[in-house]
Amino acid sequence: MLRTRVITALLLLAVLLPILYFNYFPAFAVVSTLFFAAAIWESARIFGAAPKAALAWGLAALILFAAIMYYGSGPDIRLLFMLCVAIWGLRFVPALGFGLPPLASFANRMVAGTYAIAIFGCFLAIVVLFHHSPLYLLSVLVIVWVADIGAYFSGKAFGRHKLAPSISPGKSWEGALGGWFLVLAMMFGFSLAPALAETFPARLLASWGWAGLLVAATVLVAASVVGDLFESLLKRRAGIKDSSNLLPGHGGVLDRVDALIPVLPLAALLSFWF
Repeated sequence: MLRTRVITALLLLAVLLPILYFNYFPAFAVVSTLFFAAAIWESARIFGAAPKAALAWGLAALILFAAIMYYGSGPDIRLLFMLCVAIWGLRFVPALGFGLPPLASFANRMVAGTYAIAIFGCFLAIVVLFHHSPLYLLSVLVIVWVADIGAYFSGKAFGRHKLAPSISPGKSWEGALGGWFLVLAMMFGFSLAPALAETFPARLLASWGWAGLLVAATVLVAASVVGDLFESLLKRRAGIKDSSNLLPGHGGVLDRVDALIPVLPLAALLSFWF
């Protein structure tokens, strides 16, 4: 299992790192489109769509995103990011406490549609952040990765109080706080390094000061936890462990980007203001 996980990770890095290093947008657009289509296909399956219907949704997503990459996103994209933030705050966060509707219900199809919008917003945010610069995009992604790493090791060492035992029994409040502290340390470090002056944390600090950085870091870390828990809730309802087996050893695309789905539209929206 570990060997498969490492091989998959190395193959992904072999594809993604040259694209980011050389700042080559056409290749980035192709990879983003494929991952978006895979995420929509997985989401349709998790929400109970039949195999052919899920595949049709994936193909439709592929065509839609490819067209956007070629022709552009059209109207003010900030409205989409605002909608994504609202979806998470008004629909998905409450679902963690009140649960989800039955798979066979009309309400489930409504949730499926709103989650597809959230995924769409996430992947468009990836493109927007890439246009700032590949380093800028990475500086946002690192926030989520560091929060996850910090939560894992803090939870292993100090975890006593369960965060959401009915959804993800392995997560603890101590782990979440550990991830938050590690993200704060990372963002402060980014903000003080001259070579990283054009990254998300540094520009956030320059515009909003230390208090703004603290608030933004807290909200982004909380959003990453919510994204992770919501996908866990979806999988628990569907009775599956992974969203798919597209990434051997890692599960599916949604398993890799679940925490990014609420974070990236919010980070992209904030980036319009500094």
